[in-house]
Amino acid sequence: MEIEIIKNSIHELRGKRIIFDFELAKLYEVETRVLKQAVRRNIERFPEDFLFTLILDEWNAIRSQIVMFNKGKGNFPKYLPFAFTEQGVAMLSAVLNSTWAVHTSISIMRAFVLMRQWAHYFNRRLRYACHGILLSLLDYPVD
Repeated sequence: MEIEIIKNSIHELRGKRIIFDFELAKLYEVETRVLKQAVRRNIERFPEDFLFTLILDEWNAIRSQIVMFNKGKGNFPKYLPFAFTEQGVAMLSAVLNSTWAVHTSISIMRAFVLMRQWAHYFNRRLRYACHGILLSLLDYPVD
């Protein structure tokens, strides 16, 4: 599975990196309702830090940014989507219980790790740049 496709499915919400249920369903090649049904049957495996349901205001704000939906009746999910954190995605492979689900989850975990490494690298570079600017300001002669 291509990491770029997965990276584009990862969003930031409530200070966490998440993937929506409908995007996971595409990656796992199952219908969204099947994925949600499997989660509901095993809801005890998904505490709040693994999975949460969006509130209507969050969904309305995000929905306007997601290109995959067209305007019109029947083009939006009937129910508010689930948001899976990295740990929720890992648990999902156990719930779906197929070889494809395990391989898909491994690819998704790699994408999460790659994004975390990229963010760490970016933050480090930004810190060094700011440090350099501050040093140059301190050396700047004042008349």
